[in-house]
Amino acid sequence: MRRYKIVVTGSAGFMGSHLVDYLINLGHKVHGIDNLSGGYLQNISSQAKPTFINIDLCNKKRTALIIKQLRPEIIYHLAAIAREGLSQFTPTSHVENNYNAYLNLLIPAINNAVKRIVLFSSMAVYGNQRPPFTENMPREPHDIYGIAKTAMEQTTEVLADVNKFEYVILRPHNVYGPRQNLADPYRNVVAIFINCLLKNKSFYIYGDGEQKRAFSYIDDITSSIAKAGFNKNVINEIINIGPEKEYTVNQLSKIILKSFKSKLKPIYQKERPREVKEAFCSSQKARELLGFKDNTSLEQGVLKMIDWAKSIGYQKPKYLKKLELENSQTPKTWLSKLI
Repeated sequence: MRRYKIVVTGSAGFMGSHLVDYLINLGHKVHGIDNLSGGYLQNISSQAKPTFINIDLCNKKRTALIIKQLRPEIIYHLAAIAREGLSQFTPTSHVENNYNAYLNLLIPAINNAVKRIVLFSSMAVYGNQRPPFTENMPREPHDIYGIAKTAMEQTTEVLADVNKFEYVILRPHNVYGPRQNLADPYRNVVAIFINCLLKNKSFYIYGDGEQKRAFSYIDDITSSIAKAGFNKNVINEIINIGPEKEYTVNQLSKIILKSFKSKLKPIYQKERPREVKEAFCSSQKARELLGFKDNTSLEQGVLKMIDWAKSIGYQKPKYLKKLELENSQTPKTWLSKLI
């Protein structure tokens, strides 16, 4: 097997750190890039530390210099502010750190002969359509985060056509597992619920809890993500990655409480603005092209994540000092720092 020069952005984050370790174990030369805004140094394994670079992709000049020095053949772009629900209240930040930061990476990558870009997008691009979402559905984003991800996808398609590099667009959904950021109060429902229970504290559910989602355990998707960088049958494809079995947030809540052996009950808050009620995908394409298999049930994955979370203990939530927009529509859990 040929060994490639690879860059993984968001490499100190949850999914990125798992991907880096997987690629290194395959024998590739991997440089991880992260600004540590949502990732942690402890997520970077000993084998990944020598080639880790602390850089913010919003720094256009430094990003261009690093890419020119590294000249990667393959880039997996995972770096993002993936706080979908929050994006309505921090729109500028989401555009700058998702779309603009991606351009800062993509342009020098093209100028330095990148072979393939694997872009981590989101099923947020499907918006409020009827699930299960399939890749041939139109992009109809329902929130600011989805709009930014849609722009990233379309920009990739246009620039690839003009500049002749390969791309693969992945749309993962609701990934959870060890190394996930327990301290983020704005995203990652599994992590938020577990972190609250570590402090023997009730967690919050927005709306009636009947929102439907499918949850992806990290070990089930990492190998498929890696294959997106090498497989010839995925060039210029868009692929959903994740299981097809959906759960309501209420069902998730019961599974986590039972796994934790907790008698606490969730506290219900009003629904968040523009939250899609049902969002889950077909994974047929991932199974056919990337050999995806969802081997871990939600019950099994939650138990594994709880064991890991207990090993590091409760993490104090890290709130933003101020949101760009704060008003009566902003969830009380964020304004009053209730989580």
